[in-house]
Amino acid sequence: MLDLENLRKSDFYYDLPEELIAQTPVEPRNHSRMMVIERKTGGISHDRFFNLCNYLRKGDTLVVNDSRVLPARIFGERESNGSFIEFLLLEQKEQNVWEILCRPGKKAKPGTRFSFGGGKLSAEILEVLEDGNRIARFYCEGSLFAMLDEIGQMPLPPYITKKLEDKERYQTVYSRETGSAAAPTAGLHFTLEQMEELRQMGVNIASVTLHVGLGTFRPVKEDKVTEHKMHSEFYVLPKETADIINKTKAEGGRVIAVGTTSCRTLESVAAKLGKIAPDEGSTDIFIYPGYKFRAIDGLITNFHLPESTLIMLVSAFAGYELTMEAYKKAVEERYRFFSFGDCMLII
Repeated sequence: MLDLENLRKSDFYYDLPEELIAQTPVEPRNHSRMMVIERKTGGISHDRFFNLCNYLRKGDTLVVNDSRVLPARIFGERESNGSFIEFLLLEQKEQNVWEILCRPGKKAKPGTRFSFGGGKLSAEILEVLEDGNRIARFYCEGSLFAMLDEIGQMPLPPYITKKLEDKERYQTVYSRETGSAAAPTAGLHFTLEQMEELRQMGVNIASVTLHVGLGTFRPVKEDKVTEHKMHSEFYVLPKETADIINKTKAEGGRVIAVGTTSCRTLESVAAKLGKIAPDEGSTDIFIYPGYKFRAIDGLITNFHLPESTLIMLVSAFAGYELTMEAYKKAVEERYRFFSFGDCMLII
């Protein structure tokens, strides 16, 4: 029996063979496998994502995260001597001023200038922060975002070692609001055609925005789960989405979050306001077993890293024993794991 008062990081460990970590996305997008978990019965079955419609009903609402990943990894050189530098843009502070990670860091002292994309983009280091990150000002003709689209690479998770040939495969087909350092990967399984089919059968699709930070890959270091401090991420829940969710609930439909980011957005607003209503702000909500869900009735999510905050969230929603059994089965059945891997539908 899980001790909710003394949750340990090791409670969420499972053994994952390295060859099950997906290095490339499935083609077409919606041909990934889908494990279906029924919370009431404890049933676990296996299907394909293109059959999602078989598990949804008219009047249900899917809530997707429309955040778009910034191609924020850029490679360049120091203007004074041509030595190599790599930047990863983390957070915009003001117009063309960003907090960045860079390596090798010793080259990036305040006042040092760097050039990227054959001189199309340049940057000056303004400040070194306590944690080693830098503040940099960028210079280019036109929009910095357009320039990053041209010369930047996707900040793929560290466990993906193969080069991504098509940058759009690390974006959802409905991504709109640029600002994430990582993709909301549960949404990578959808095609535009499948979304239209779902609308035709009476399923609502509503959007929130949560810009995913690199903290999503940060391991839990504290052994005691409750001592872990979550990173903060910016979210927006628009009025249109709040109205759809409230109508869905009132009419007996189910609200199904597509991904842990959509889940965290909805649960943050419900916890803050006591209801679903238009809102925006920052959230560092940490969901683990014992949490009482206020907003969602279902969850579509990928398979997450052992001992991560994301598997803790799934365990809170599906139940700890059922979640760990599902992960054990996923390994036995050779599911593909993590960002480009298969998914589970929990209802």
